[in-house]
Formats: sequence, C-alpha cells, structure tokens
Amino acid sequence: MEQHLELIEKALLRGQWDTQIPESSHSSSGAAVTLSKMTVEGRFRDVLVSDTVRGVFQFQPLSDDYLDRPLQDYIDLSVTSSTAAAGKDQVEEELARLAIAVTCLHAFVQANWTGPELDIHPLEVLTAGNPDDASRSSSSSSSPSAWTEDILSSKAISELAYGGEPAYHLAKAPAFLRLAQLLMNLPYQHIASIHWWRLRVELVRQQILDEAVSVPEDYHALLSPLTASVAREPDLAGRLYLELGLLDHLLARDKSAAEYFVKAARSTGLEYELTGALGKRTKFQVTELSQLVLLAESRLDASSGEGEGGEALATSPTLSSEREHENENGQSERTKNTTNVPETMALNDDTLLEQTQFTSSHPAGPNSRLSHIDPSAQPPLHPLDQCILLSLCLNVRNTSPSHGLTAEQMSPYVARVIAHPRNWSVHTMALLLRSRLESTRTRTVERSALQLQALIDQMPTSDSAAPERLRYFHEFPLPSRWEMEKELAGRYLSIGVVKSALEIYERLEMWEEVVRCYGALERPDKGIAIVRDLLEGRKHEADAVISQGKASTSLSIRKTRDTAREAKLWCLLGDLDAPNAVAHYSRAWAVSGGTSGRAMRSLGGYHFARADFRAAITSLRRAVRINPLLTRSWFILGCACMRVEEWEEAKEAFARCVAIDEEDGESWNNLASMYLRIGYDPRKQRKREVDEEEEEEATASPSTQTTNNNDEVEGSQQPAASSQTPAIPFENKLLAFRALKQGLRCSYENWRMWYNYMVVAMDVGELQEACRALGRVVEQTGDRDRAGAQVVDEDVLDRLVDAVTRAPAKADDTSAGVDDGAGAGAGVGVVQNPNEGHGLYKNVLNLFERTLLPRLSSPRIFRAYARLMSWQSRWEETIKAYLDAYRCSVAGAGGGTMGNGSGGMDGDAEKWREAVVEVEEVVDVLRNFGPRVGGGYKWKLQARSIVRTFMGRTREFEDEPEWERLKELLDD
Repeated sequence: MEQHLELIEKALLRGQWDTQIPESSHSSSGAAVTLSKMTVEGRFRDVLVSDTVRGVFQFQPLSDDYLDRPLQDYIDLSVTSSTAAAGKDQVEEELARLAIAVTCLHAFVQANWTGPELDIHPLEVLTAGNPDDASRSSSSSSSPSAWTEDILSSKAISELAYGGEPAYHLAKAPAFLRLAQLLMNLPYQHIASIHWWRLRVELVRQQILDEAVSVPEDYHALLSPLTASVAREPDLAGRLYLELGLLDHLLARDKSAAEYFVKAARSTGLEYELTGALGKRTKFQVTELSQLVLLAESRLDASSGEGEGGEALATSPTLSSEREHENENGQSERTKNTTNVPETMALNDDTLLEQTQFTSSHPAGPNSRLSHIDPSAQPPLHPLDQCILLSLCLNVRNTSPSHGLTAEQMSPYVARVIAHPRNWSVHTMALLLRSRLESTRTRTVERSALQLQALIDQMPTSDSAAPERLRYFHEFPLPSRWEMEKELAGRYLSIGVVKSALEIYERLEMWEEVVRCYGALERPDKGIAIVRDLLEGRKHEADAVISQGKASTSLSIRKTRDTAREAKLWCLLGDLDAPNAVAHYSRAWAVSGGTSGRAMRSLGGYHFARADFRAAITSLRRAVRINPLLTRSWFILGCACMRVEEWEEAKEAFARCVAIDEEDGESWNNLASMYLRIGYDPRKQRKREVDEEEEEEATASPSTQTTNNNDEVEGSQQPAASSQTPAIPFENKLLAFRALKQGLRCSYENWRMWYNYMVVAMDVGELQEACRALGRVVEQTGDRDRAGAQVVDEDVLDRLVDAVTRAPAKADDTSAGVDDGAGAGAGVGVVQNPNEGHGLYKNVLNLFERTLLPRLSSPRIFRAYARLMSWQSRWEETIKAYLDAYRCSVAGAGGGTMGNGSGGMDGDAEKWREAVVEVEEVVDVLRNFGPRVGGGYKWKLQARSIVRTFMGRTREFEDEPEWERLKELLDD
C-alpha cells in the first residue's frame, strides 16, 4: 500500500486513474484503493453507500438541544474497515478517509457547479446504516428526534458560514461540503497531499460565501514542499500553482495571483505570445489589417488526460479529427459534431465574421519563438494549458483600460481556447468569458445573452460524464449555477428588463437584488415588506413548503435559520428603513453574536455619512477586524480618521487599501497625504494655512487632499506653497512622492493627483518629474480655462527655470548627472544632473514649446520663457517672449498694441502706474537685448512705438507725475 500511495494521491489530484496502480484482490488491503478508484471514476453513489462509509457515518438521532450542538457531534468520523479496525494499517485508514472526503467534495461540486444531476442525497448516506432514521427522514415531521433534509441542510449552511459572511442558503446538498470539511480536518500522518485537498475545500467554501474572507491557514507555505514531492511532475506543478493563484485571486491579491499563473505556465512548458497577423474581421472587408492573435503551444502531451476511463481523446476533437472549412460567408464550420461540450452559439451577424479570418500564415513578429505557427491553424492545447490561458484573463476589469488587459486584448486568449474544445468545464468557462466580453457590444450582445442562457440550461444535462466535468474544475473559477443565473439577471437589469430579472432573483432568493429591482420599479415598500416577512417567519425562503404541502413552518424556519443569514436580513432592513437604521444594524450585530462584518460596515457608513466620525471609526474598526479583505471598509475608516486628525491610523488604513488593491489610485493619493501630515503640530499647520490663504489663491495640495470617492469624501483645497512645511521629515516627503507615483499609474487622468505629485516632486528635488507633472496638469485643464494662469502653478514654473538657469550656460562648464544630449553644445561624456542645468533644460523647453505656449497666455509664463531663452543667448526669442508678456500685461491689455480697445485704464490710477512700470521694463529689455540680435534689428523704433502708443491711449492720466517719466522715456 505505502509504495503505491503516492500514485493513488496523484490519481485523485488529477481526476484520472493510473493503470500502474495494482488492485488488490483481498478486500482487507484493497478497500481504500477500490474507494479511491470509484472516486476518480465519479461513482459517488457506489462510494457513499459502501460498507466502509456506513462505518464512518454513524448518524445519531437529534437531541433536544440540537440547535446548539454542531453537526460533528452526531457523526462518528472514524473509518472502521476491517484492517483499520484491527489497527493493522493506518495508511489504509487515512486513504479511505481521504477518498470519502474527496467524494463528498466532488458530489457537492457536481450538484452546484458542473452537473449532471446528483443521484444521491446527504441524508441517504447518513442514515444508510439505520433504516429507521431513513424512513423517518422521508416524513415532514419537525420533531427534534428525526433528521430531515431541511434540518441537515440548514445545519450545514450555518456551519459553512465564516468570518461573519453567510453561505448561500439554497446551495444543493451543502452537507456534503461540510462532511468533506470535517473529514479533511482530521489528522493525517501519511497523506502528503492533504493540505492541497484542504485548499480545494477552502476554495469551494469561499465561492458560496457572500464575500471572500481571510483563509484560516497559510496555504502558500504549507504547499510549498509539495513541489519537490507529489507535485514534481509538470502537470501537477502547474495545477498547484494555478490553484494557489486562484486563492490569491479570490482574496483580491491580483499581483500575486498573476505571478502564480505565470509560474503555472512555466511549469507545464506552455509558450504563448500575443502578437499580430494580417486578417479580416468583417465579411465585406477588402483591405487586410493586422489583427491581434494569441500564439500558443503546449509541451504537455496533448492527448493525455482526456476521454473516459483513460481513453485518449476518444470523444474530444483534435487537430486531425476536427478540421474547419469556410462557407460562402467566410464563416468557420466544424466538420465533426462535438456533443461532449456545451453548445457554441453562432453569431449570425450580417457584418462580422464568426471569428477572425487570418490571411497570413506567419505572425507579424519574425523574431518570435512561435513564428512557425500558422495563426489560422494552430495545434490543439492541453486542457491544463487552456486553464492557464483562461486564468491569465481573471485580473481583467473591463471598465478601465488601466486595469490589466482590455477586452480587445483579452479576446484572443478566449478565442484560442474556444478553437479546440478539449473538456466540458474548460469550454464552458471559455464560452462564459466570451459572453461577458460580448455583452457590451451592440452586434454581439444578443449572442452573449443566448450563450449564457445555453450554458445554464446545459448544466444539469448528461451530455458529458461527471468525471470529465470535474477533472479540471479546481484549475479555474467556474461560477456556480446560481451565480450564472444571477449574472443573467444582471444582464436583463442592465438593459431595462426589470421584471425578468426580478423573477430570477426571487427564485434564487437573493433578496438584496430583489429589493434593488423593486426600487427600479418604484416599489420600495414592497422590498421592506419582503424582508419583514422573512424575519418574522411569514415567508419561507425555500420551495420546501410547497413540496411538503404545509401552510406554515415559521417555527422550524426561525429555529434552523443560521444567525449569519438572519443578521444579513436585519442589515438589509436597515438599508431600506433609514429612520431606524441604527436599531436594525445593532440588532444584526447582536443576532450574529458580534460576528457580522456587514452590520458594522453598514453602521460605520451610516455614521460617516452623518459626520459622526468617532462612531464611524468604532464600527469600522470592528468591521475590518472581522473581514480585512474589503478595500471599501479600510478606505472609509481612513477618511474618518483623517477628519478627526488621527493621521497614523489613517495612514495604516490607506496602506491596507493599496496592499489589497494596488490599482486604487484614490488610496495612494490619500496615503501620500498622510505621510505629509505625520510629524508636525496640526494647530500650527492650521494657523499657517490661514496665513497662506490670505496671501495667495488656494490650490489643491497633497497635504490635505482627500480624493472624492462616490461623493462620500470631498477633497479640501490648500495653497501649493504648503508643501514647503519645514516640519515634515524628508523621509515622509519621499514616501509621499513614491505613493503618488504609484497611484498615477492607475489614475493617469486625475489632474489633481498630478498636481499633488508635482508639488511633492519639487520638495524632494525630483524636478524632472515635477516638470512632467506640470505638463500633465496643463494638458488636462488648459482647454477648460482659456484665461491661462489659473491652471498653471507659476511658482513651480519659475523654480524649474531657476533650476536650469542657475547652471553655466555652456555644458562644458558643469559637472553633474548623465549627458542626454539636451543641452546646447553638450559634449560627449559630460555628466549632467537630470534635475538641474542642461540635464533639465530639454524637459523644461518641451514644457514651454509643446504644452504651455500653444495653450496659455500669461505674462509670467512668457517672462519665464524669456529667461530660459536669454540663458541660451537666443536674443531674438528672448525679446519676442518679453513682448508677448507685455501684450498680456496691464499695459498691453489697456493701452498696448494688442489692447482691447477700451481706450484706457477705466480711470484707475493705480493700474496705470503699474502699466507705466511695465512699459519701462519692456523698453529696458529692448535696450539691453536689441543690440545683441544683429542683422539690423530696429529695436529703438519698436521701443518708441510702444511708448507712443501707450501714451496715446492713456491721455487721461497726463496730470499724473509719472507722465513726465514717459515723456523722458520717449525723448530718450
């Protein structure tokens, strides 16, 4: 037994029996092997009604306190096979226990995910050794001495709830999952893969909870040794990495998940590349264009692991058995009827082809390792490699291009899998992903809905055997039957078919969605009535009442309803009944025994919306302790802490947000704000803010910026100069700079974040980044405000020009940074600093010429540009910039050559005096730089014209003392 134990474990993990495993003819030593083989072959009924299992599940009658006792108290979970009972073979005992646990797990999966319909029920198994209990279970009696399917399911659902999150109450045969959980949690000394199976149970349990919660064990550390033992073969290593990646995906650790998916591809030897090839996508397309295509090739044996009973691809199409041809419309048709996979709905569009028609036999990249593959005739992939390709699409969020792959980039992955159906479940997942991608396009939305409906309808059918459907189930997140129906209802709701969506939600008893539908139908009172009926027992949450023909079972309902689900109903009532919301949320917290994270999240949000930040913090602290995986709870907690100036706790909250979701730009921005808040006295800062607001116009600053998130948290404004607070440690400023830099990767269009980034970059000396950020701010806001100066921080612009011009004008006279060829006359090998002098010059010059000057007209901007030009001895450009500044100034607007025709300064003597100074300055500029231009530049004539024109348009000020200065200037 021991020498073949590893082979048996691998067979159970793969879902395919290994013919190298000998079958013992003696039942005393072969019972566990026989159970394992029947488990792999999907003969769940044969396993669960065997004599061995009857020895395991000795079910006891209910006691009066059955509501308070766990299910485990009623079941004897020891294996009593003849060998194990005699204490002769502990390996046999553990293997038999594992086989039974795997059978229970897969029976639950078959009933709720893959189908076909299960032919055995939990109560039938648990009462198999006691005919009296079996007969009593068929009655509708609610006596506490008799087990029924309803009571058993309710107990299991209640115990499967975890972390304050209820399990879906209409899941079929939940007792099987609970039994698998109990069996696998027993001690194992000889089963090396037990932690792997515990991971699989945990992944299934997570999918029936309302929200994902933290797992009780560190499976990454527990499963790491398996890569050198059980999972040392390529396909098993690929499976292991895939499942660890799926765990991280469920827990919103997308970056870690993506790394595991890549590891899985490396383990199996899968080579893939997203490239382009010439082709057509429409029926009337004449010109061939480059189309995205995913080239992929398996290294695993493509014929292994398929068919029934180990037959290699007996019913699956391969490259030779499934050839494709095109009809007169250019549509691809398969010549073989593949009945063992879900139906693929045809597009039937008058313009689009069924799939991209590639006209080139080679991809666009000639240096590719896969350039030998014809894009239109790629070889079939191993089903495990197909799972890897589908997993690579999991981190896609189609709402924003900044989140991983876009829909256009994702489609080739899905199309590559759909092209060669190899497994029922894998093909189902591929069709589901395609359906999601097509749901937002007008020409494909019809097929999207029809395909989703077809997938739901084919789940209970027997068009393929259960072992095939289960073989790769753990390698990709196939939604449960109720999740797919919920998705279909969501599609109906998105297009306004509210009543059809409502029917599905009511059948699935998803009351939150039901209430949302009634809100859309302007019937909120109906939603409140439903929740109250559920809580008071007047409305049954299952079809058992109808099937049993009973008028009322309110007492048994209220006894068996799990507390997590009852707490959720109280929370839902609190959402609907705002005047009594606090009472309802508090009741939910009490009912759950202090475990309902939903109650505390709702209560915290309620207090925050009403500016009771202290109460909000108290509730949200409890919520994140229960379920620390929800970014929204951490974000609101951080914002509440900001409002009461608890900067350290706010920083920790936003740090948790970005640890969970690295693409949360708002949290990165607020984290930067916290770094700039920590380390100084808020009272002194507030006094300083008041002083600064009196001096200059307020502008957004990261030191107080709180990004708006769904209108719950509004950003405050503060002068840009506040970034120069000397009390802030430089280390904090540097951390803020890095946080904003990370946040901008996913909030590239947020000009406020760019502004904050610019200010902090100036403080930490990253002037090149500050220059880039200033350009982005102007690009995003310059077109909105043609007035000019309001969208540019001119202090920052002057500091950038100062940083350039403080260096010697010739690059040979400086010695800092790396030469980039930007400086005029820069020599080869000259070391330049990218944040000053010639290292910064090119960036600042591009900022002016490509961004600022084409969009804005401001005297200060033109003067800054003039200083930059004079530093480079470009005298003609210098004069032109100063003249442009003059034309935009008070003198130019009121009395200059580009005046608005007002004929004066509206009688304002102070403005006129300012204009006189400006005229004097521009004349001085012409006097200083005009002679350097050369080429007969008539600067004197230009200066005289400016003074004469100004005096002619402002004659009403002839009595002012400064008028004599103008006359002297003109005579000069």
